[in-house]
Amino acid sequence: MAGRLTEVAAKVGVSEATVSRVLNGRPGVSEATRDAVLTALDVLGYERPTKLRGERARLVGLVLPELQNPIFPAFADVVSSLLAKQGLTPVLCTQTVGGGVTEADYIELLFQQHVSGVLFAGGLYSGKEGEHGHYERLVERKLPTVMVNAGVEGLPFPRVSCDDAAAAELAVRHLLSLGHTRIGLVLGPHDHVPSLRRLDAAHAAMAAAGLELEEELIENAMHSLEGGQAATSRLIRRGATGVLCASDPMALGAVRAAKRAGLTVPADFSVVGYDDSAFMNCTEPPLTTVRQPIDAMGKAAVDILVGLVDGNTVEPDELLFAPELVVRNSTGPVPARRPRTT
Repeated sequence: MAGRLTEVAAKVGVSEATVSRVLNGRPGVSEATRDAVLTALDVLGYERPTKLRGERARLVGLVLPELQNPIFPAFADVVSSLLAKQGLTPVLCTQTVGGGVTEADYIELLFQQHVSGVLFAGGLYSGKEGEHGHYERLVERKLPTVMVNAGVEGLPFPRVSCDDAAAAELAVRHLLSLGHTRIGLVLGPHDHVPSLRRLDAAHAAMAAAGLELEEELIENAMHSLEGGQAATSRLIRRGATGVLCASDPMALGAVRAAKRAGLTVPADFSVVGYDDSAFMNCTEPPLTTVRQPIDAMGKAAVDILVGLVDGNTVEPDELLFAPELVVRNSTGPVPARRPRTT
């Protein structure tokens, strides 16, 4: 007990006597100090006294699907800063390959931490065939929840998304303007809702130009450099002259695939990414990509979540944010004659 008092007191910057008064429910402590002590208990992993466990901490669960894609750490940085300004501390929960901790497990862990709310930046809700039953636990607990990016229909949570259809249209029209007609798509898994939206929009954009998006030029892959490379290698063999990828790591894989096929980017093959994550202007060549406005999206997500925490009613609608095409050096005019590939 003494060690806990010392550690919490040092974390908050108050005396051990003040911590003791908070834990024992005694008067003489300001509300701000009381909240700080309880938050410190949560952050340090100590259980609250029984009589205080029913109260929610000033913690917010931030659930990410991965950290390898640089867009997710960037989003976490934006959200963490905004939460801190609201007196809230994020509890980061991220999936790891082979880690064994599921999204459902994380939700239960966040319940134990008495978090005030949960913000998802991608997750199983974005896949039509994924497991969604654990989201019902959030509804049962009436825990304020916000989801970022498109998900399956029927989940009663507000969502903040980049407009995937507009993103695909921007990218396809850009490649069309450069003379490309055999445009390939490297999308996420076949049940991935944002990818399905982009696929529909790409079909529409090609049709508006009097062209057809050929089925053999559509590939589904994991959101990784390796997934993008393997899928693009197949598209190159089928005669694609340019590709639109569902993430920047996939696009970097596409560039690698082109180079290994003996092609030069963009003279022989064009690549468009998605996200405009960190350092995409430093790649070789610098990557043309569709930028997600993560600052604006992060602010909207935090504002909605804080409103829910404060007891406001928020409709479970989807806010769509406009993407921006960032043209760099990985796209160019369609080649008059492309070198033979093997």
